[in-house]
Amino acid sequence: MSHRSTSSSPTDRPVGLVVLETGAEMRTTGRSTTSVVCVNGGQAGPVPGTWSASLEWLVRTIAPLCPTVSFSEVRYRVKSWRALDLCEEDTRAAVAETRAERTLLLGFSMGGAVAVRTVDAPGVEGVLGLAPWLPDQLELDALRGKRLDVLHGSLDRPLPGIPGVSPSSSRRGFERARRVGAHGSYRLIPGAFHGIALRARTGLVPLPRARSWAALVAATIGEWAAA
Repeated sequence: MSHRSTSSSPTDRPVGLVVLETGAEMRTTGRSTTSVVCVNGGQAGPVPGTWSASLEWLVRTIAPLCPTVSFSEVRYRVKSWRALDLCEEDTRAAVAETRAERTLLLGFSMGGAVAVRTVDAPGVEGVLGLAPWLPDQLELDALRGKRLDVLHGSLDRPLPGIPGVSPSSSRRGFERARRVGAHGSYRLIPGAFHGIALRARTGLVPLPRARSWAALVAATIGEWAAA
């Protein structure tokens, strides 16, 4: 791996950009041995990875509220649910690169499945899924004895040309995880959609209920970090 650059974040906490051993990229806000590794969604077609607007907005918003935690965002080499093996490899490389003693995987959309597949990595204690894709065929045994918390917008659904994940689907995944021995919580956010923020020419634009997302994510991370 090679360090590419270091700059200041909007929260005045250090941000470092690193090229991982797989060729994916990771940027980190804050320095701590307690780490939240954030993984993005994807699409059917194999396209180059991008930084998630939703995760970026969340990290900027909640990092000041979680000063004892570092946040690492992953940019996959390829973001596609047809390339989950590659996304998992990138996430495992990110977890190893943080060298954290304790890690929580935060997975948005397809990142929920990626996080679940990576939850057995050393030091990983659980998954926080944001509108997570937890398909019925996803193997969940690695969650046994670990934590799975799910937050989902009540209005989430696939729209023409826009992937989405229905709350009923993530609820099924959550209940399956409980049956294999996971513990945690499931919460709907009234009036929230699939995403949390969009990227516009003027910068990041929060979507409806973005502040509710941020408050619940910060509270869940704080509870985990203090455990």
